[in-house]
Amino acid sequence: MTKMTYTAALSYVLTNVADLPADVTEKLTALREQVEKRNATKSDKPTKTQRENETLRAVAVAAVKANADPMTVTEVLKAVPQFEGFSTQKVSALLNAAVKAGELMKVSEKRVTKFVAVA
Repeated sequence: MTKMTYTAALSYVLTNVADLPADVTEKLTALREQVEKRNATKSDKPTKTQRENETLRAVAVAAVKANADPMTVTEVLKAVPQFEGFSTQKVSALLNAAVKAGELMKVSEKRVTKFVAVA
């Protein structure tokens, strides 16, 4: 079964429902064209923030790899001068993205989450 999208649902109704009033058919057709136009202009390129976060993630991974011991988010924040002014939530998001990408691993020691480089 294929994924039902707005465009597919509107096309299905327009082709399979016979007794639609003219104004409803006209409205559904306009709606389908509007959805198709919006979908045509969407871009799969990463945004400026996503590109910046990729480089920041690489810096965070390098900091963890440079340290032999597992590091907490706060330790990474203090170890990287480029992260001055960043919140722990921002650095945590960068480190969690690195974990998701397979670059780092999470280790819990006495209810404290630390990050360590993947060997």
